[in-house]
Amino acid sequence: MQHHRVSAVFLLSFFCRLVLICAQGQPQHHVLDPHWYPGTATWYGDPEGDGSTGGACGYGTLVDVKPLRARVGAVGPVLFRSGEGCGACYKVKCLDASICAKRAVTVIITDECPGCPSDRTHFDLSGAAFGRMAVAGENGQLRNRGEIPVIYRRTPCIYGGKNIAFQVNEGSTPFWLSLLVEFEEGDGDIGSMHIQEAGSSEWLQMNHLWGANWCIIGGPLKGPFSVKLSTSTGRSLTAKNVIPSNWSPKGTYTSRLNFSP
Repeated sequence: MQHHRVSAVFLLSFFCRLVLICAQGQPQHHVLDPHWYPGTATWYGDPEGDGSTGGACGYGTLVDVKPLRARVGAVGPVLFRSGEGCGACYKVKCLDASICAKRAVTVIITDECPGCPSDRTHFDLSGAAFGRMAVAGENGQLRNRGEIPVIYRRTPCIYGGKNIAFQVNEGSTPFWLSLLVEFEEGDGDIGSMHIQEAGSSEWLQMNHLWGANWCIIGGPLKGPFSVKLSTSTGRSLTAKNVIPSNWSPKGTYTSRLNFSP
């Protein structure tokens, strides 16, 4: 009986250690916070328009076309985070039951609101996105209210089957390479970015430049380049040889993968 008890204790201890080792070997990621928080919202641009004509994140004309069209907004310093909040998606919902719909509007952060308060969370939405928070037929009346109280929460970004793309920014050279990430599903934002040159096993860290733009100084840098992204919650993805050796400034190169929302 004593022998059996020792064997059982040994097996249990071994099993617990095995589970611990397996758990330690798995990447531990944070998840998007599902809770609703209070904030305020205004709108800018044309009443049924897309807000900015590009915005402080650097997405340019993408804000005017699907899937971003009319789903964009600017935020104050709390969420913009000097541009590191670019690309994140939020659900925003107004609270007055007499004019507000039960549904929330989903927006992608594409711009900064320089005049927004720094002591609370504020959204400056496109006119179209702001109006979508209203019940049918009351879009204009809701916009006439100016600043309104809202609740908001982070939500996964979804781009309907598109894969992550990398735009090589204008002015890039083999000695100064700047990239903009487009259509990133899931977290939507970027915590860090690295590139790998052709024939190299070393990952070179890129630096946050402004908005959603990242750059690296060195070289001459030799393509094709692989790109490794990490998001603010620790998720990572590697696009192998996504930028060809004959890349050109202002060119956009689409990968074959994306994060799961």
